[in-house]
Amino acid sequence: MTLIGLLLTGCETPNPRHQNLPPSETDLALLKPGTLCQRKAAFLQQHPHSTLVTKAWGSGQELMIPADRSASHGDESYFFDEDGTLVGTLFTFSSGLDLAPYSVLRHTLTLLKPTLEFYLTVANFSGKSNMDSSSLYETGDEKTTTQYLVISAREHPTLLQASVTIDPYVRLFSPYRREFLNRLRQPTGNQPGQQVDSQGAEDKEPFLSLQQFARGQTAQLSYCGVQQYEISADAYRKSIESGFNTKVWLAEAHHKLGQSLFGLGQYEKAKAEMLQSLAIRPNTPEILNNLGSTQLKLGDKAGALASFEKAVTLRPNYAIARFNLAETIEPTNPKRALSEYETYLALVEGIPEEADRIALVQQRVKKLRPQK
Repeated sequence: MTLIGLLLTGCETPNPRHQNLPPSETDLALLKPGTLCQRKAAFLQQHPHSTLVTKAWGSGQELMIPADRSASHGDESYFFDEDGTLVGTLFTFSSGLDLAPYSVLRHTLTLLKPTLEFYLTVANFSGKSNMDSSSLYETGDEKTTTQYLVISAREHPTLLQASVTIDPYVRLFSPYRREFLNRLRQPTGNQPGQQVDSQGAEDKEPFLSLQQFARGQTAQLSYCGVQQYEISADAYRKSIESGFNTKVWLAEAHHKLGQSLFGLGQYEKAKAEMLQSLAIRPNTPEILNNLGSTQLKLGDKAGALASFEKAVTLRPNYAIARFNLAETIEPTNPKRALSEYETYLALVEGIPEEADRIALVQQRVKKLRPQK
């Protein structure tokens, strides 16, 4: 029994928030469960083209239901990637949505700490002073993130915007993005909106590069079903072609492309991408670990051993690299392999995601340990 074919994907989890998740209960029915990842053709069956405003969204498309036609009485925007998959939504309430009737959501907000607090300049906003504080809250589950932009959260909470997205796209759906805050200043309906001046975050990296990187993550880590390595490889290539401004992003795009090519069985090409990643960002343990797995597939056991050794030297608590190192040296150095397996077990104790690998390692330790 071997896990070598799972090593590349086994070192990643869909979302680091899988433990100690914040509360996410709400009685505000903005997005029905299961709607994310919906295909655009199915969405259009529910919402005729005549009710929608269509806009370009990078390589994808935004389909918007204006407030005067929507059930929520807010501007409802649905964002689809170039493959026709719904990856995020944004709901904008230009004159605010009073949360007084929504006791569950109000309780949830009291349990969350704001991720950001700032002042909005408020104009023509019923019952509000010229300046009012606003708070951005974030919650979610294992694969999705929900964000709420709330004004006067402590006294009389009023919702201005809410977004729901699958996690790879989360940075593109913060209500604090300048482009989304500007929608409060220039609403599509006839009701007055917020004056937000030049507030809001902007990307330091090209939007198309970030969008394609998120598309790659979605396909590679099976956020919308099975892993789709053809799509992830295409997405990472496009993200590289669009260009990144920092070496960290560019190196990781080459690394992720290498992982996708590994998944497609194109090991020589995968190795080339990982070496390119290391040329940009040397001494990165994750890349070295995955390079080692690729070298094993190519029959280069010595190269793989060197990669795994370097990975654990750089990061002694890198559990999966320890496992890979132990598995590689077990046939020739069982004593060292036993030590590495035992180190792995100590590092992953109590981690549910490693249960299958732990069971395998326990069997190997039992076999390798000297009999008394």
